[in-house]
Amino acid sequence: MLDIAVIEDPAAAEASLDPVRTRILHELSHPGSATQIAVKVGLPRQKVNYHLKALERHGLVELVEERRKGNVTERVLQATAASYLISPQALSSVSPDPHRFSDRFSAFWLLALAGRMVQEMGKLIAGAAAARQKLATFAIDGEITFRTAADRAAFAEELGVAVTRLVDKYHDGGARPGAGASGGRRHRLVVALHPVLKATTLKTTKETPESPEIPTAKEQDND
Repeated sequence: MLDIAVIEDPAAAEASLDPVRTRILHELSHPGSATQIAVKVGLPRQKVNYHLKALERHGLVELVEERRKGNVTERVLQATAASYLISPQALSSVSPDPHRFSDRFSAFWLLALAGRMVQEMGKLIAGAAAARQKLATFAIDGEITFRTAADRAAFAEELGVAVTRLVDKYHDGGARPGAGASGGRRHRLVVALHPVLKATTLKTTKETPESPEIPTAKEQDND
């Protein structure tokens, strides 16, 4: 079982978004039969079997073993991943294109970059799994509080300079597409900075979109 699987096929994405099937996928984080899942989700076994066949057809669940009970063969299945992400590839005709934006301070460009990262990582993880190889990745995740918008802008500027310096130091520029002069492997570098979502109260009964922090006119001048 993968930790995270990226769904690229539109039909598989549609199947995964069904509320009942989402619940079944959650319950199948551990192997289970249609009878066992039916008890957990409160549905007839026949209906659970119908959903399981759809999920299995799209590669979202897989057969673990078959158990013989009298004249009946019980199929035990498990989700192919603990969690799932739907790739922008599933909406290829309307998926965001990072090349349409060029503003480093654009939230839409950041979103497009994040979408591309999900799409590319999904393909890389699948390829590495098929080749039984480890995938070399690196990430940094943290939070930082800025006193003012001017401080945030100054930090972004210094970060850009520092990253550029590191890229100039280690980048092996080659003439051949896809490789450096020594045949090195190209890597994607994305550095992101965005406001942290505000904590929501547990008493909220209806989910609402997170309200962004809208900068004032003065703050916009400092960005």
